[in-house]
Amino acid sequence: MKRLLFVVALLSMGSAARADLTHRITSSVQLTVDAAATNVQRIGNSLSVSGNGVTTSDGTTAGVVGGLGTVGSNGVAAPPSITATQQTAGSAFSFSSSYTAGDAVVTTAPTVGAVNAYSNQTSTAVGAAGDLAGTITSAGVIGLTAGGGGTSATGQVVTEITVR
Repeated sequence: MKRLLFVVALLSMGSAARADLTHRITSSVQLTVDAAATNVQRIGNSLSVSGNGVTTSDGTTAGVVGGLGTVGSNGVAAPPSITATQQTAGSAFSFSSSYTAGDAVVTTAPTVGAVNAYSNQTSTAVGAAGDLAGTITSAGVIGLTAGGGGTSATGQVVTEITVR
């Protein structure tokens, strides 16, 4: 009976667990020093005319405003002279006119350190590495040292464990 109990106990025990275990550690440091850059946006010509109770003219056709007029080779328009005549004497009226001259087209590149004469522009100087540095120890400790203007440092440690 003891032998039978021993055999039953042995058979009722499960088999040994088997699993694949993978452990991966990845680390990286990215150090960046920016180049000098200039971004410009040339604004265009615009003309806006509105009114109520008036007749407008650009001198060519009554009641019509024909546009910005002649655009010069530099890209800047010469707006026409807009006139407004009250339609009914003694009645209420309103009139407004707005003109924005566009930036002249620049056909030559600026010298180093200079920018063109455009309305919207952003210019940044070249970055300076200075003391820019980055390290990652075997314990996963990230050490980043700031550089000068126009620099960035990024450190990353990724630990992955997979059980199958």
